[in-house]
Amino acid sequence: MAHHKLTLPEKICPVCQLTFSWRKKWQRNWQDVIYCSERCRRNKSTGQSS
Repeated sequence: MAHHKLTLPEKICPVCQLTFSWRKKWQRNWQDVIYCSERCRRNKSTGQSS
């Protein structure tokens, strides 16, 4: 029997406006995750102004 991904929680990145899904590495602090990547976290001031 093949393993199928369940429907995972999603959020929208405020910088790039793309949807990103829950990852295992975020399981302890998913409620605190805001950005989809380190790159978006570094560029947070550019995305929120538009």
